[in-house]
Amino acid sequence: MDDIDPFAGDFAAVWLTVKLATLVTLLLLLLATPLAWWLARTRSRLKPVVGALVALPIVLPPTVLGFYLLLALGPEGPLGRLGAALGIGIKPFTFEGLVLASVLYSLPFAVQPLQNAFDAIGRRPLEVAATLRASPWDSFWTVAVPLARPGFLSAAVLGFAHTVGEFGVVLMIGGNIPNETRVVSVQIYDHVEAMAYTQAHWLAGGMLVFSFVVLFALYTLYPQSIRNPRT
Repeated sequence: MDDIDPFAGDFAAVWLTVKLATLVTLLLLLLATPLAWWLARTRSRLKPVVGALVALPIVLPPTVLGFYLLLALGPEGPLGRLGAALGIGIKPFTFEGLVLASVLYSLPFAVQPLQNAFDAIGRRPLEVAATLRASPWDSFWTVAVPLARPGFLSAAVLGFAHTVGEFGVVLMIGGNIPNETRVVSVQIYDHVEAMAYTQAHWLAGGMLVFSFVVLFALYTLYPQSIRNPRT
């Protein structure tokens, strides 16, 4: 191991994972809210195409997404060239690259609960708000958002938890750099590879407990938030 203290690397990986998941969750809510609203309200022929693209990370192997992101963010890739032209340092094997990869990989886990929540609202409440001379912007914030609150909770919880648990994408796009890209899942892999099973048990057990507690709390507070976000 890189550290004299055998648990120092674990604490660093946990802190980096929490920081990554928190930032990704905020970005997911910002991106997923308008996207889910559009998917719930639009009648465009592009809806199935956009919906399929958003849901693609659910069925796509994480290493495939990571591989193509690695190419796209490279010096000769389209995103790499665009970032260089704009002076934005989103590159492979950096924390910023991890954030981008995590947002793309976890996007469907934020969009789908919000889309279900917006679908469940229906058009009637918004039509009533319109008769009271509320603008579409006011109707969205005063009617749609409060009614879809369980969907926002589900999106935040699932986005955070999914980011914490990801492995393939972060390993492909972030590598294994201490204090920079080495998150908990990669740290567990390192422990197993080094046959340090005691430390692997601590981290893996912590992940198991964390995942159960998150889902238990979600189903307890909002037992139907994933299936019927309006409830």
